[in-house]
Amino acid sequence: MSDAEKRIDFLEMQIPSLSAAAVDVAYWQALANGLTVLVSDKGGIFQAFPDGTQKLVKTTEMPLSVPVGTRMKIP
Repeated sequence: MSDAEKRIDFLEMQIPSLSAAAVDVAYWQALANGLTVLVSDKGGIFQAFPDGTQKLVKTTEMPLSVPVGTRMKIP
């Protein structure tokens, strides 16, 4: 593997952690600006308010635990 490919591989490995950090920052910035945010948690979609309260918007099924690489057909 060439040096350029090694650098690209290293940078690509950083994408998940960088994107998670960006989502976290956007979440807190929205709340800090007085906006509400939708959050999926505990079998539901909740509206999170800047004061820390949450309101259930919709109930959902609990998420599935699926091994990496599993193929599923979605109807």
